[in-house]
Amino acid sequence: MNSKLLLKGIVIILLIGWASFCAFPVGEKINLGLDLQGGMHMILQVDTKSLPEEARKDARNLNKDGIENYVILDAEGDGVYCGAHLDIDCFHRNPNDWYGEGDDMVFIDGEKWPPSLHGTGTEDWFNCAYCPTQEYNAPYHGIILYNGTEEWRWKGKQTIYRYYIEDPIRFRKSIKATIEHGHANKLSNDHASTAYYYLSKPMRGGPRLPPVHERLPRPNEEIFKQQG
Repeated sequence: MNSKLLLKGIVIILLIGWASFCAFPVGEKINLGLDLQGGMHMILQVDTKSLPEEARKDARNLNKDGIENYVILDAEGDGVYCGAHLDIDCFHRNPNDWYGEGDDMVFIDGEKWPPSLHGTGTEDWFNCAYCPTQEYNAPYHGIILYNGTEEWRWKGKQTIYRYYIEDPIRFRKSIKATIEHGHANKLSNDHASTAYYYLSKPMRGGPRLPPVHERLPRPNEEIFKQQG
């Protein structure tokens, strides 16, 4: 490939990325032009005047502290986080039935917001993007259990997993691995999980577990349709 053409392509990609990162959400019209010698010309225009006010406020970082995230692991000590499996029970209909879009956030060694590791969505965390509807088992990621139907594609209990075998997350003092339940914690599904990690010596491994009866799986509930 011609080196000049490659350089031009890189510049275009960087410019689009910069514009998307810095100008979202935007409050007014933006016209951005790029004219490169050699016949390449690009115009990027973003106009949000026609959007409702609520949509304009729905910024990418609507969740700006992670406080309400579901906690997968909260441990102290010097160690390695090796992964987790996450059980999600979609026991009732949500405005968005798909249980994903929740960002994973890992706070290392007591750091405050923003975390060192901030993912882009539940489905990206377990590497099965685009709202999967089938079981899939790879060595380090996949879907162990899927219970959806044609009528309700993500109904009931789902189990997903991600193992950091080749890319372990290391910490020296503490770690708090969390994930949103839906975008910006807008979904009300039931979550449970198991985290896998090593510590250099025995230390506190997380909050005290609730009683056994509070940890039992939610029963499969029948869906009753309104009569008349």
